[in-house]
Amino acid sequence: MLGSFGVGKTSLTARFVYSQYSETYHTSLGVKVDKKVIEVDGNEVTLMLWDMAGEEEGAPIKLNYVNDAAGYVLVIDGSRGNSFDVGVSIQDRVQTNIGDLPFVVAINKADQRERWEVGDAQLADLGARGWRLFETSAKTGEKVEEAFLTLAGLILRAQEVSMDDSPDDSPDDSPDDSMEEGADGSSPKLT
Repeated sequence: MLGSFGVGKTSLTARFVYSQYSETYHTSLGVKVDKKVIEVDGNEVTLMLWDMAGEEEGAPIKLNYVNDAAGYVLVIDGSRGNSFDVGVSIQDRVQTNIGDLPFVVAINKADQRERWEVGDAQLADLGARGWRLFETSAKTGEKVEEAFLTLAGLILRAQEVSMDDSPDDSPDDSPDDSMEEGADGSSPKLT
């Protein structure tokens, strides 16, 4: 979970993992890890969700937490225009320093659409870049599960492509077995 401070990363995680929402704001310090088992394309997938402290001016996120990630959710608060710029900057840095990782963008606080500072033209620009956008609400649950399930599907497809490109070292392992746990035998980690 990547994004500026206070955009709703923790709330989206709590909504997805525990079906809960709290009006109380809690600042994330460091990283909080949650886990949820889901089914995607007939595969049981264990998601490890790393809820990282948000980026603040003068305190950028630590990309070393993203190095081993299978994918991530980039969270932007629709009601805070500056969180859009921070989100784009984070994605640019991930792309430059780590490379292509599956990701989705959660434009959070869809329940407050009338207060949004992020405009339709900005969202259209991200869509034109091929970014997968979801107008989410941690409060109501709107499109939260859809965003996470889409990301999990993107990760599975990326792992299939990666497996197709690498030599088959163990003919006894079926592709379905390795995808259930992740291409390297571990659970996919979402940041």
